Amino acid sequence: MAGTATTLRLSHHLRHLATRATMPPQFTPRLIGAPNTLEHRVYIEQNGSVVSSFHDVPLFADQSNGILNMIVEIPRWTNAKMEISKEEFLNPIKQDTKKNRLRFVRNCFPHHGYIWNYGAFPQTWEDPNVTHAETKAKGDNDPLDVCEIGEQVGYIGQVKQVKVLGIMALLDEGETDWKVIVVDVHDPLAPKLNDIEDVERHLPGLIRATNEWFRIYKIPDGKGENTFAFSGEAKNKNGETDAKTPSYDISIRNLTVGGIGAVSPNDPTYASIPPDSRLPPAPIDPSINKWFYISSVTV
Repeated sequence: MAGTATTLRLSHHLRHLATRATMPPQFTPRLIGAPNTLEHRVYIEQNGSVVSSFHDVPLFADQSNGILNMIVEIPRWTNAKMEISKEEFLNPIKQDTKKNRLRFVRNCFPHHGYIWNYGAFPQTWEDPNVTHAETKAKGDNDPLDVCEIGEQVGYIGQVKQVKVLGIMALLDEGETDWKVIVVDVHDPLAPKLNDIEDVERHLPGLIRATNEWFRIYKIPDGKGENTFAFSGEAKNKNGETDAKTPSYDISIRNLTVGGIGAVSPNDPTYASIPPDSRLPPAPIDPSINKWFYISSVTV
């Protein structure tokens, strides 16, 4: 996979899905260490073996029907800023840090935590050396971000099968940060949701709330409002974005893709991955639950 380019063109690869998919889950999480600690990691297993969440989980679950795999990093209504580690061996999900302190997103009234199941598409990457023609900003050096709007609350390390409904282009501190709006294909509303207009019809207010959430969520940390390309509008899935696979400054170790990053289960580093521990969460600062009232927010 390393060094190759995978172009995710929503207008060509994704089409309406009229029926639910019936694909059995292939992947399960391996939890190591206590949540809310620097040691906590969530690996993804396939048939009991740890694989790379970045490289080994395929982008498409069913390409002919436009069904993609999404990795849940942050379940809805939670605050811990979890993300796939690009640098660590086999790319586990871990909590982001700043100055060696765990990061949590603040609650901007009336929202609590993340308002969707938030995660990423595997095998995608936003190139920080390429300026996008429409946003006039470079990529953010991360996988494509995904907001899953179904009714079920996910869990960290869950691999959901989703279909794309639309996309928003956040400009986060000068970088293009695409937010792809999707729905779990097993969700009761999935047959009725095929584009952004359907979301507004069946889930009124959600797109406006999504725009607001991304615009203000950094204000409690002393930063300004984020801005959007396209005047903040969510584009239908016939919009497009390029996502390339990483080729530098990123761990490319994998079990199934091969190439120079291929690793064997007999590798000592692989064998050193601890077993699932499922420890109870460590306590967090009560201030994480505080609500912040932002004057520019319209309820």
